Amino acid sequence: MHDSVSLEPLATETRSPLANAPLSSQLEGLQQIVSADPDLMAVLRLIRDQELPDGWLVAGCIYHTVWNTITGRPRRAGIKDYDIAYFDGSDLSYEAEDRVIGRLAEAGKSLRLELEVRNQARVHLWFGNRFGFSMPPMASAAEAPARYASLAHAVAVRLTRAGGFEVVAPFGLRDVFAMHLRPNRSHPNGATHDAKARRCLAIWPELTVEWWNE
Repeated sequence: MHDSVSLEPLATETRSPLANAPLSSQLEGLQQIVSADPDLMAVLRLIRDQELPDGWLVAGCIYHTVWNTITGRPRRAGIKDYDIAYFDGSDLSYEAEDRVIGRLAEAGKSLRLELEVRNQARVHLWFGNRFGFSMPPMASAAEAPARYASLAHAVAVRLTRAGGFEVVAPFGLRDVFAMHLRPNRSHPNGATHDAKARRCLAIWPELTVEWWNE
């Protein structure tokens, strides 16, 4: 796991005792939640078995599953798709990425899940047009979570060949278990943070949100 940054103490009621637990306990809790979800495990095995270079399952499907577990909602509540990040700097063309997207879709079609596959080596090529500000190139897929719009979004998981879990959480896991959405102010991405927070509040009203302009 990447080192977590120091955050100010939460000024809100936490939604899970794990929010204030040691990092080791949070990692164990996350592994238990992910292991219990058949969809997450199926996608993680797909990433591993397809030998996707530097492949990770990232963001929404992970923290949404945690929130559903905490609040007792059905396990797929609020999950639109399953985001898969990988890194291949050998070919930055869309065509190369599209071939990987097609390969994963074919290999995973029996899962009947919406897979969103993106090569993180080429994100900088289109990011500015989509979000209105540029991002420098990444050196690995593990760098991606630190760029996400909200701190709670910044989590990635993958399986090792031995069946263990690897986790990337550059801002720690406290906000995930606290159901606390605060913006990642290292990038001017307030519009995305606020838009995603509004969508999440409609599904999980238990959330506490720090808006970009607060």
